Amino acid sequence: MSITDIQTSAAYVAPEAPAHPLSSLSVVEIEAVRTVVLGWPDFTTTMRFAYVGLEEPTKGEVLGWDAGDAPLPDRRARVQLLDMATGRSTDSIVSITTGETLSSTVLDGSKGQLPILDAEFEDVGLILAEDEGWLAALAARGLSIDQVVAVPLSAGHYGYVAEEGRRIVRSFVFRMDHPSDHPWAHPVDGLTAYIDTADRRVIEIIDTPGLAVPETHGNFDDPELQGPPLEGLKPIVITQPEGPSFSVDGEHVSWGNWKLRIGFDMREGLILRELSFADKGVDRPVMYRGSINEMLVPYADPHPNRFWQNYFDTGEYMFGRYTNSLALGCDCVGEIQYFDAVLPDELGMPRTIDNGICMHEEDFGTLWKHTDIFTGSHEVRRSRRLVISFFTTVGNYDYGFYWYLYLDGTIECEAKLTGILFTSSFPGDAEDGTAYPFASQVAPGLGAPYHQHLFSARLDMTVDGLSNVVNEIDAVRLPVSETNPAGNAFTKKVTPIMSEAVSGRVADGAVNRVWQIASTEKTTELGQPTSYVLFPTETPTLMADGSSSIARRAEFATKNLFVTKYDPAERYAAGDFVNQNPGGDGVTAYIAGDEPLVGEDVVLWHTFGLTHFPRNEDWPVMPMDYAKFTLKPYNFFERNPTLNVPAPAMSDHCSAGTGHAHESHSAHDAGHAHESAAHGAHDDHASHGHSSHGH
Repeated sequence: MSITDIQTSAAYVAPEAPAHPLSSLSVVEIEAVRTVVLGWPDFTTTMRFAYVGLEEPTKGEVLGWDAGDAPLPDRRARVQLLDMATGRSTDSIVSITTGETLSSTVLDGSKGQLPILDAEFEDVGLILAEDEGWLAALAARGLSIDQVVAVPLSAGHYGYVAEEGRRIVRSFVFRMDHPSDHPWAHPVDGLTAYIDTADRRVIEIIDTPGLAVPETHGNFDDPELQGPPLEGLKPIVITQPEGPSFSVDGEHVSWGNWKLRIGFDMREGLILRELSFADKGVDRPVMYRGSINEMLVPYADPHPNRFWQNYFDTGEYMFGRYTNSLALGCDCVGEIQYFDAVLPDELGMPRTIDNGICMHEEDFGTLWKHTDIFTGSHEVRRSRRLVISFFTTVGNYDYGFYWYLYLDGTIECEAKLTGILFTSSFPGDAEDGTAYPFASQVAPGLGAPYHQHLFSARLDMTVDGLSNVVNEIDAVRLPVSETNPAGNAFTKKVTPIMSEAVSGRVADGAVNRVWQIASTEKTTELGQPTSYVLFPTETPTLMADGSSSIARRAEFATKNLFVTKYDPAERYAAGDFVNQNPGGDGVTAYIAGDEPLVGEDVVLWHTFGLTHFPRNEDWPVMPMDYAKFTLKPYNFFERNPTLNVPAPAMSDHCSAGTGHAHESHSAHDAGHAHESAAHGAHDDHASHGHSSHGH
């Protein structure tokens, strides 16, 4: 369908208002937005929709509506358009309620460009095929344009005068030997094109001869490479004969004591909203909004053809667009609730990703257990968790994002990483015999550059309300003294994070560093502030030098934590327009005002991730790797909130008042099998196939 196939209507007809002000945009709402935009007098047939998403009401508006004290806020959408012919980019707010255009800004590119469109990626191969210099460079390597596929990538920002104000991508090529051949095994290394996508021309070719194209293949789906099927694996069946324990009303979910809303956005993907936990009949707020707002993949190879490889998969590529349709039995196992993901295509038409979000329960082993030597009591309870997840394929990598809610009030977020390594030609040893220091050799002649995967979780906390403070808590060793004569004592140090400018913090496992989000108004019966604690996983932050381009563009990744006062305009850790942004936006700008943070409505920006030195076992397709963080209640409750969890129904021995403590073998084995199966419930992935670019 072309952009001109839809005729705009003179009279705007507003869609029916949704049930909740934070409801994800529906098919009819996206169609309504498109109708408004096509009616703009300056709209042209070469314009494409780079982004359409809910322009969320402010937190105050939503909470006022929740309390019945305010009307349903005006329904609005943010619309970003790119003119493919000129590069002209606009950022607008449209009222879905009235059809009015409330604001519109033309971007000049000095503070970043709109994200790269699939249409631009698809044009790159055509542009290269028409460039004589590029064809000559391939011919010098004994290759023709028909033997290679282009892998266009975001350009970053390096102050090149020739690139200012232009939409630039940089492209590698990979040889593809036959239609079923995975080209990642054959990088044509040392050859890179810099391309102006609006002018549709190559502006520079970086040609560094001397790197051979690897001849190995990486066809992991080839039965010959896979070898004979592994024998002896018996079926695992996960059943809930009485159905799941959760209930769903649209995007609203209730499970155990948890209540929350599920949302989806083409930039951030899965969003969790308004999480609360019922305690003594009261729904106590915990987190207003949680999402992965940015993902950075910086590479370590300083080669002239590769130094610029730093990808923001959320801000530059909008990874929500590449969400997979999940398949029962492959991606999700058990009693599954699916949610479709609705988003616009680049012509502004709504498209639905069936089963884009998966939700299910998992058995999670023992919740609590004790055998008492005095009373003879022996009791055990099984843990379970609610799993809400989605998978996205960004070029060569596949990412799963899993949010876990536990019966005891714990929240976890886990990123799962699989797919194919971004490859290079592996140079031979240096004259002194040392191996190339910036990449691993994973197959004969095939390299995989060192890199990181750094995720930014935006955690808009509301622990027992809007008045919170974030405390940094360290374990402290104490020397031998009059008060510690045996030297066994240790204590903790609690440091409030007083303002935004000093909020940048780094995890430190040596002192068991955690960050406490505490209410400044609510306390327990013992007088302790009610709180949650963020437990980071100690891994390196951004490894690039602090003076580097990528460090300027991604200051959020130089620390594990920043804290800001809630501002509805502050949505993304690297800023609104990440593509070709020179730096200074996002968290860098958000903390510049140095707002006070004690007793305020706070937002945490938490960086977590992996530093990847690839190994042979990662080729030709990676087994799953993991990165995560945890939010646990800390004096949020008066006592263990899971005392009322019933004993397992499968065994009479789990809650007996006398006798020896044990679980029957059948009960234990069934629970163990269930747990083992559930842990792997999503680890396979379904290819969605929207993107030809890689990272």
